[in-house]
Amino acid sequence: MAAVYACLVVRSYFLAASEDDLAYAGVMLSRANLCEILALKLLTRFATNHIQLVAVLTTSWNPLAGATPEIVAEVTESLGGSDDVLNCPQSALEMAISTQAKHLLSAPISQKVVNDIYTGRVVFSAVANRSLLADNYKPRPIEIYDTRTAPFLDHYRLRVPKYGAILEFFNFAILLLTFVLCLFHQDPYRVTFWEVTFILFALSFALQEYTASTEHGWIIYIANMWNVFDTSFILIFFSYLGLRIHGLSHDEVQHSITAFDLLACGACILFPRLAFFAVSNNVVILALRAMIAEFVFFMGMAAICFSGLLFTLWTLAATSDKQWTLKSIAWLMTQIWFGNTFLSFGQAESFHPLFGPILMTGFAALSNTLLLTILISTLSNTFARIDANASVEYLFQFAITTIEGVKSDALVSYQPPFNIFAFLILKPASWFLTPRALHTLNVFLVKLTTFPILLAIGIYERYLASGRVLRESGKDAAQSLFNSLPRHIKTMPIVEALVGSTTNDLYEAIFDLDDPRAQAPSLFDDTEDEDGGNPGLRSIASRDSMNISVRPSTPTGTRRPPSSTRTPHRERVSARTSPRRPVSNVLAPLALGSDDQAGVSTLTEDQRSPLAKLFGARPQVEPVAESSVRRVEALLEDVRDLPVHKLKDEMKELQERQARIENLLLMLTRGMRNETGHRSDTMP
Repeated sequence: MAAVYACLVVRSYFLAASEDDLAYAGVMLSRANLCEILALKLLTRFATNHIQLVAVLTTSWNPLAGATPEIVAEVTESLGGSDDVLNCPQSALEMAISTQAKHLLSAPISQKVVNDIYTGRVVFSAVANRSLLADNYKPRPIEIYDTRTAPFLDHYRLRVPKYGAILEFFNFAILLLTFVLCLFHQDPYRVTFWEVTFILFALSFALQEYTASTEHGWIIYIANMWNVFDTSFILIFFSYLGLRIHGLSHDEVQHSITAFDLLACGACILFPRLAFFAVSNNVVILALRAMIAEFVFFMGMAAICFSGLLFTLWTLAATSDKQWTLKSIAWLMTQIWFGNTFLSFGQAESFHPLFGPILMTGFAALSNTLLLTILISTLSNTFARIDANASVEYLFQFAITTIEGVKSDALVSYQPPFNIFAFLILKPASWFLTPRALHTLNVFLVKLTTFPILLAIGIYERYLASGRVLRESGKDAAQSLFNSLPRHIKTMPIVEALVGSTTNDLYEAIFDLDDPRAQAPSLFDDTEDEDGGNPGLRSIASRDSMNISVRPSTPTGTRRPPSSTRTPHRERVSARTSPRRPVSNVLAPLALGSDDQAGVSTLTEDQRSPLAKLFGARPQVEPVAESSVRRVEALLEDVRDLPVHKLKDEMKELQERQARIENLLLMLTRGMRNETGHRSDTMP
């Protein structure tokens, strides 16, 4: 079961080797891709057993498991002699994330496991080895969650990523609200109530993010683009907190004002971060991180390239009449870089009468024409690449979010700001309490602080979730109410936009229907009856001779007019087809056989179509009506002992089926009869 994990570990080795040895980078990358393909192929061998498939992807493996003591000693010596780094097990999903195995994570077999973990259908708990506060007393095996056997207040449901995402949204909204109120009631001279509240929630948020990065490692944590925004805000918050404490302790009002100004810059991160919850799977959001990385790298390279020009202008300005500082020159170059080219020509001679215009003109041409065009092209290519693999990128980010949601740290179950109090209580208690006592205390505190949330989750999963009785009864009542509305109200555009079209409901009802009656004859049924097959399902115009005369029968319940008032069928067909191209001319190239005795002229070998040559001269079958009557009689003998009402239903069904078959044959032989009638009129 560890073969998939082993392939991904080898993939990480080849990826590292491709960066070290550039001469063989292509070969190493090909080997890394081969490891990913091999891991995906090995994963399909466990697809038949869902529990085993989940175990293969979620079980944490130690890379040194099964190694000899000599190998362990060598690895320990190469790592500096510390044994702490040896105990770092990871699962196959975590290795796939750290090695960027996006095709493996986006495969349907992997996404089935990820979706089950996200919705809480699959329940498991991994042993915590790098957690800030570990509770490994009662690890849960991998199982399918069942509300009938699970406790009503199940604190493990707080680790379900689906519920965790909802709770994270509300916690972030509360953090944003306290952030706005803190800036609205800011006071440089004293600490206000809203500032204390914001600091408390911000510290809880920072502790939550630090717990996530500690549990899964920085590589997996930073692979999620949202964590980059969260980390940036945490850095701004701690910078504000340091300036604020320094300003209050030394009575320096300017430091406090600077602290609030710095905190206000965090709004550039908090407001978009909350909005990204609603459009997290948009292609623009998925490409944002890669585009920002490309932009920062390009701007850094440009700054390094133009640092020489900055030094040159600063040196030339030392001998000029106008006093230029290094900061003012850098700001002037920044304005020129972002499009204000006029400044380059207006201030050029202030540096040097000869070299100033030359240098500033060259800088303006490079920055606004060449490098800016390269930047736009680079960002466009990055967006196009992400857009082409938008679904793969989204599934990759979705897998990261899911793995983060099931981390084993005990603080995950606490909501801000209770995670701070839990950490202050449980961390010292873990030093002297037994694992069982620590587990009991942890469960008590979790249920005490999150009782309303656990109650809401329990009610939802048992009564309001998809497929539950209360939700289904509510849907039936709403459907009955909608059906009772007048037709002109149901067809209103706004009502149809809110409720949805009833056409899809009709299609779903048709495909969900389970007909308990006898199955209709199959077109692909190879069994033959005593009459030599099922001629009722055979296309007479394409398989058999066209010399078949079938009298159309009248469906049940329809009276036939007297024979004196009926128009011959041959004349009606001739009257309908006379204004158009003769049907005989249309069907002649497709004729598959002929019979001279029936009055149909025989086509020569050159006149016959390829289909006629291949399928011609088929044996003539008995008329369909006679064969159907025989089948009906045989069926009546078989169902003689059945109840009368069932027999009537089956007879009615057979009559309707016979009528449909005869109508179909009537349509297929109209052309033949018309051709026969025309030719028989001209024969002596």
